[in-house]
Amino acid sequence: MTAVHRRSLLAGAALPLFAIGTGRARAAAFSLKLVNNSPVTHPQTVRQQEAAARIKAATNGAVEITVFPNNQLGSDTDMLSQLRSGAIDMFTLSGLILSTLVPAASINGIGFAFKDYDTVWKAMDGKLGTYVRSEIDKRGLIAMDKMWDNGFRQITSSTHPIRQPTDLKGFKIRVPVSPLWTSMFQALGASPISINFSEVYSALQTKIAEGQENPLSLIEIAKLYEVQKYVSMTSHMWDGFWMLANRRSYAGLPADARAIVARELNASALQERADIAALNGSVAADLKAKGLIFVEVDKPAFRQALKSAGFYAEWKQKYGDQAWGILEGEVGVLS
Repeated sequence: MTAVHRRSLLAGAALPLFAIGTGRARAAAFSLKLVNNSPVTHPQTVRQQEAAARIKAATNGAVEITVFPNNQLGSDTDMLSQLRSGAIDMFTLSGLILSTLVPAASINGIGFAFKDYDTVWKAMDGKLGTYVRSEIDKRGLIAMDKMWDNGFRQITSSTHPIRQPTDLKGFKIRVPVSPLWTSMFQALGASPISINFSEVYSALQTKIAEGQENPLSLIEIAKLYEVQKYVSMTSHMWDGFWMLANRRSYAGLPADARAIVARELNASALQERADIAALNGSVAADLKAKGLIFVEVDKPAFRQALKSAGFYAEWKQKYGDQAWGILEGEVGVLS
């Protein structure tokens, strides 16, 4: 079969395009762009590139996915717009940033909701994840079954250690472009500044922000320890990435190709989860060796501060009783 560009086949690919595992390799009939906001060396990028290679092999070369990491094609908000228009085909995006389009997608980021990874994966591979995927579907995007891990987030600072909620009063902290992050840190008395991740290092270096919050693995990979002094082990929220696809692009693949793409991307998501777990086991020692000072915090005091500020009650109202009920069914009563 003569190789053609993906766009010319979107409307008519009901029949299988290839015989899986038979015949000789051919030029790609479907060329897809997969983008993310993670550094090239981050496990997310590495595992996506591996999935792309397996998909190409399993489809006998018919489906070729090119990975563009580290915001190469724009900011998170830019790339979400490109995904919706079809300019890009797939995008791994934090649910907290996706919430600008799908409000329910940020629910996994409710402050101090998840106590450990067992609770996270039970919820996100179960009822809570199913609910969020159904909400994503209503906005015209496809979400794969398995989320990718970004980790529990910790607060870093260049000025002073953060131990109690009062230490955040007036603290200029960089947060992603997401209402939930802004709301949470305002409730804790901080002064959050929304900045895309690609600009975080320079914002910290030039003191536009005093601090930021991210998982330890990303603090190391992005070398934020070079411009920060303290890391407070708040584990204040868990954040993960949804593997999203443009509905028209994804539906344009033959059914057997869609099955392969979903299978391999979900498999790589599970591998990436294991990678992050392994990194979490070693990265603290590495960051200490690089000069970061680790600070233990009073987690119950932060959770009580959020409750007293009306944070949980506000977000329960925003998400609605159904979504909040599913969340509390997994993590216990918050509000």
